[in-house]
Amino acid sequence: MADHGTYVYGIVRAGHRVPPGLRGVGSPPGEVAALVEGRVAAVVSPAPSDLRARRRDLLAHQELLLGLDADGPVLPMRFGMAAADEAAVRRLLADAEEQHLAVLERVDGRVEINVKAMSADDSLAALVKEEPTIRRLREAVRKRPTYEANVRLGEAVATALSRRAAEAGQGIVRDLEPLARTLSPGPEVPGCLVNMSFLVDRGGAAAFTAEAERLAQRHRDRVVLRVAGPLPCYSFLEPATAPVGA
Repeated sequence: MADHGTYVYGIVRAGHRVPPGLRGVGSPPGEVAALVEGRVAAVVSPAPSDLRARRRDLLAHQELLLGLDADGPVLPMRFGMAAADEAAVRRLLADAEEQHLAVLERVDGRVEINVKAMSADDSLAALVKEEPTIRRLREAVRKRPTYEANVRLGEAVATALSRRAAEAGQGIVRDLEPLARTLSPGPEVPGCLVNMSFLVDRGGAAAFTAEAERLAQRHRDRVVLRVAGPLPCYSFLEPATAPVGA
């Protein structure tokens, strides 16, 4: 491998086919290979000297993982994971072989679908219609448009919109849960009231997405739903993989 180290995309079972033509990160793209250690293997390429989160390399990382996933389960690494050399990668594989195999078994034949819920920007009309408190505050502003009254109305509207969107988003999660194997809450995202990932059978991914879109339409006066996937199973890697180190 190159002097800049070994870039790691993910871990697979030994014998997992690496499709020809996969393009790695870097410019020119690094040559992708499987580094086998016992019953598992790491899919790697030479680490670029100037690795940064460019769109080109982020897409290359994601597309490579999706290409691998077509031929069997993949334990994906986050973008930017690199080791000092092949020996460090081999230690990672050997030290946690059983854990890696257990995770690969759990995600075999499954994909991740992420659902995020945000407040609907055009839901004020529905809010005024359904919330007596908002109607009273709005009427008070019309009769006496003071600064304090406008502030109270603005705060009440923002709070109600967030509450309604969160309730709708949580209801959507409950409705989608039976279609998934398991769920994993994601980190907090500014403006996002629900961030949930679902582990879904690959054969049921289209039906899951269609149901999510139907629910989004049903609750469109409260919430905007963003559905991403199928994705590599980043959120379902317990037992967790250790970062690739030197």
